[in-house]
This record gives sequence, structure tokens and C-alpha cells, in this order.
Amino acid sequence: TQQQLAGCGLTAIRQPENTQTKEKNMVILAALGMFVFTTYTIPFQSLDRNQSWKHPHGAIVGKDFAPSQYVGKEPDEMTLKCELRPEITGGDFSIEWLRKMADTGQAYPLILDTGKLMGSFVITSISENRSELMYDSKARSISFSMTLKKVAEHSFGLKGEALGLAVGLVRMLSGV
Repeated sequence: TQQQLAGCGLTAIRQPENTQTKEKNMVILAALGMFVFTTYTIPFQSLDRNQSWKHPHGAIVGKDFAPSQYVGKEPDEMTLKCELRPEITGGDFSIEWLRKMADTGQAYPLILDTGKLMGSFVITSISENRSELMYDSKARSISFSMTLKKVAEHSFGLKGEALGLAVGLVRMLSGV
């Protein structure tokens, strides 16, 4: 069947899958825009969140420690780390979809499996390492990480309404 990649302007042709067995075992981990992280696309092993706050200080002659002043919070950064096994989980198609999303430069809402809306994030980096190559140079193992940077607490406008629908959908599918 043909499938339009959300927001990327691509059309991909995917082979029909056995939905009877996959629906029983599919676990939703998170959603970034319309890309849903499941056990069949990109099942991430860890989600690291980095938060920092700005406390600049100026040097004072004769003082060891200069006073600092709180001036605000830095944008959150999140890193997803994955170990893909293309024979079982997602592979090239899933990673390429995320690369196309990053190429747009758009911010996408990040929703965790609990239904918690983390805010809108941009994809700042994607890295992968392919190993256990087979005779046809296809990898049996792909180590993959993606870094996201928060650009807004919430999405606005029509996309904001779509976001509300997506949050409801994720909550319904995950049973929250």
C-alpha cells in the first residue's frame, strides 16, 4: 500500500504486514509528530532528558567567588538511544522517515506513552552505527540515537488542534 509521510512530502510503498500478530504485541513508546515509536518502528532503550539553568557571573578583583544571577532556563534536550534489529524491528525506512522530518526544520510535538505532552521539539542530530553486516552488506544491528531540542511548551494554531487529537489518540491506544 502507499503511505504519505506526514509533513515530509514523500510517498512510501510499504508491504502489507500481518496485522493479526503485530497488533497483539505492539507497544507504543512515544510519538514525535505523526511518527509513532513502537516495538515495530524504533523501540528505544533509553530516553535521556537534559535540563540546565543559566547562572552567569562576572569576575570581581580580589574575590574568589563572584556572585551569580539566575537569568533563565536553557531549552530541554532529549536523546533517544536505540538498538535496531531490522529482521525484527524497524530499520532503514523508520530512520529515513525521521531524517526527512529533520530536513523540514519543523518542530514536532513529543508525547510519551503515558500521554504526557513534553512540548514541541526539533530534531538536531541523528547518528547511526551499522554492525554485524551480512553478505549483501545489510546490517543485522543498527545502533541509533537522535537528539531533540525543545522549542516550545505547546504547539499552536491548527497544528495545535491536531496535537490535541494526537494526544487523545495516544492516550486511547495506550489505555491511559
